Amino acid sequence: MYYIGVDLGGTNIAVGIVNSELKIIDKGSVPTRPERESDAIVKDMADLCARLLEKNNIPLDDVAYVGIAAPGIADSANGIIEYSCNLPFRRFCVREAFRKYLPVRTVYVENDANAAALGEAKAGAARGTRNSLMITLGTGVGGGIIIDGKVYSGFNHAAGELGHVVLVRGGRLCSCGRRGCFEAYSSATALIKSTEEKLNECRAKGIPTTMTDEVAANGGRINARVAFNAAKKGDAVAREVIDDYIAYLADGLTNMINIFQPEILSIGGGISGERDNLLRPLLSRIDRDQYTRDSAHKCRLEIAQLGNDAGIIGAACLGMQET
Repeated sequence: MYYIGVDLGGTNIAVGIVNSELKIIDKGSVPTRPERESDAIVKDMADLCARLLEKNNIPLDDVAYVGIAAPGIADSANGIIEYSCNLPFRRFCVREAFRKYLPVRTVYVENDANAAALGEAKAGAARGTRNSLMITLGTGVGGGIIIDGKVYSGFNHAAGELGHVVLVRGGRLCSCGRRGCFEAYSSATALIKSTEEKLNECRAKGIPTTMTDEVAANGGRINARVAFNAAKKGDAVAREVIDDYIAYLADGLTNMINIFQPEILSIGGGISGERDNLLRPLLSRIDRDQYTRDSAHKCRLEIAQLGNDAGIIGAACLGMQET
């Protein structure tokens, strides 16, 4: 049997055909064009699935189900996207609409971060575990919780917003409207903000820093790699930025470990590309601070393995959750 995973984003719809070994055998994408009505977007999903099946000579009867990973709140039991801030879905039954265009056996729908966490649990860094967390460090801080082999989404399908716990009372304004959230200090956006603030301070005080060279090499743009790259070259100012970032990130991750005690906590998103430069200082802080510091059984911190395919593979795993 085959499984189809759909990763519905605000910019692109990515679709992959996944085999029984949870490997993508073919994939494709089309623009989302989110200004359209929900039904038109779902039709594009179904049409892309149909084209990939035809291209690979796979009959529809060989497809066990279609899984859809979408941003926002998803009622997976009923195949409904309750709400998505960047897409037009409002209490929209994706399952019913999709099967109108491609009559597959069934369609599962899940929040994209939850699906990515399930993908890592089934085919990535947390494979073989029953309890795991995934944190994604990108524009925001996303999260997914796997308990006893299943996505935990709460009674109202909105659990897993791990980026929106407060680290600093009255701190930076977060995109959710609160102040001091984990996301406001540990996302790639937060690291860019901290880098910009430090660069402005250095300019005002006449302090030299190679972060200026990194920005120039990037066409004048500040990204999340600027401080990391300069710190690797021995820049003390950049090291301050990274040390502060790691401290906030470690505090947030330690909180998650203390609450859930997962077997593995995997870190994805763009910043995870720093790998050991991120993991080593995190581990030293978390080992020191976590409640189970003296226990023989402690959570392992890993870099997520599925990368940009996490949404597709996670969506393709939605029908495989343990009961």
